[in-house]
Amino acid sequence: MGDHRSPSESDSPEDLLRTALDTFDDPFFVVDDDWRFIYVNDPARSFLAQSRGRELTVGEIEGLHLREVIPEAVGIPFYERYHEAMETGEAVTAEEYYEPLNSWFEVRAYPSETGLSVYLRDVTERHRRGEPIQERERVLREMYEVTADTERSFTEQVDALLEIGCDVLKTEFATLSRIRGDDYEFEIVRTPDGSIQPGDEVPLSATNCERTAATERTLVLADVVRDAPDLAEKAGYTEWGIACYLGAPVIVDGEVYGTFCFYDREPRAEEFSEWEVTLVDLVSQWLSYELTHQRTQEQLKRKNAQLEEFASLVSHDLRNPLNILDGWLELAQQSGEADHFDRCYRAIDRMDVLINELLALARAGERITDLQTVELADLVEESWQTVATANATLTVDTEQTIRADVNGLRQLFENLFRNGMEHGTTASRARSDAAFHESSNGRSGFGDQTEHRTDRVCFTVGDLDDGFYVEDDGPGIPPEERERVFEIGYSTAQGGTGFGLSIVRQIADAHGWDVSVVDGRDGGARFEFTRIERIHPAPAG
Repeated sequence: MGDHRSPSESDSPEDLLRTALDTFDDPFFVVDDDWRFIYVNDPARSFLAQSRGRELTVGEIEGLHLREVIPEAVGIPFYERYHEAMETGEAVTAEEYYEPLNSWFEVRAYPSETGLSVYLRDVTERHRRGEPIQERERVLREMYEVTADTERSFTEQVDALLEIGCDVLKTEFATLSRIRGDDYEFEIVRTPDGSIQPGDEVPLSATNCERTAATERTLVLADVVRDAPDLAEKAGYTEWGIACYLGAPVIVDGEVYGTFCFYDREPRAEEFSEWEVTLVDLVSQWLSYELTHQRTQEQLKRKNAQLEEFASLVSHDLRNPLNILDGWLELAQQSGEADHFDRCYRAIDRMDVLINELLALARAGERITDLQTVELADLVEESWQTVATANATLTVDTEQTIRADVNGLRQLFENLFRNGMEHGTTASRARSDAAFHESSNGRSGFGDQTEHRTDRVCFTVGDLDDGFYVEDDGPGIPPEERERVFEIGYSTAQGGTGFGLSIVRQIADAHGWDVSVVDGRDGGARFEFTRIERIHPAPAG
């Protein structure tokens, strides 16, 4: 700021005004209606000199045209605001960025009949304090636009959110993952090099996300080695080089679905800010809501489809035994013969079976939330005792402990055993007949051979890498029928309801398991259940 002289009695009103304006700490200048400077205070002189890039005195500036002092003024926001005030005759107030000085100024321009008075105030510091808020508003607005865009698919929305997060957090990697038991599946990913693709799987134990899922809390690691040395021993650091990590759990129906996380191969110089952590938490909560909503919609669609199937099955399958009952009951009343009444009872038993299995099918599709620790071998043995298996054997080759709904899993095993008995007895009988005829060929004593004839079916329950299998030595299931056997009402067994294997699949689906049919070791059917949550080691006692 320049030197200020004290006013004297000889000063004119104009001199007094000039002296007062010289005391301003902010730039102030006046131009006439021809845009020539007629007054410039010292802060304005300094401002204009910096804009020009060389030292100027007040005397050198006054009398010059605005464009002579600032040649690039035309087109800049300041110049436009000055002209707006002169053209409208009304005062103009605005905040503008002035690039030559890398600063923000509040501009107030007051027009008069003879020119324009301009007052400038440096508000750069205030803008710098407000920039983070403005940036956060921009990010939140962009996120809202993504999540509200119904034209985008869920995958496209998540991909856009991952991109926003990478930009804000300055990380190269971002993923939405799905956790299935001991497996960590990359569902939607952003990487700089394509090293990770959707659908790739790694052991959950190798990732930092294992801790995020176990604690169901956001994990914040600006420097993995410094902040969590034990995690630096995992493959995520030793093999993949993940040096910083920020991840939040995604919860669906009260259970951990997976994680929403960002990471990089270099540790951060600064900690993740509270705003950055909050941003990831916000998106993870949206994902939790959206995935829960999707699951609810899928369940609703399945229920509606199931209701339609039930209506069809009830009208078709129950009508037959009802017609039979109606006809034979009339004959029984007329004749009083026991055989006619027996046929009526069999029709009633058939309806009872159909109704029970329809109810079981309805319950099987319900989402399971109350999982318990289950010793698999014990439950298999219990299930075996409830099925009529007089002509069958069971081998249990498992010691694993899993998390499951006890009642649902028991019904799954019971249905598989019954299904194997229904389909396997016929084939086993055919093998026994062939063996009998071969063994009796050329021998006497027919009665001695009949005691060796059997309709035995052999079952085996054993372990897979991520689940278990149930296998029989029956006729097996042809490849072209392996999907159809799970359809409601489909059965190749005489008198079968076609509900048993549908119930098995729905119980597996309700647990989040995969089920498939392959050839057994002895040519029978082998049902494999995978993506199962194991407990290691098995609890004692």
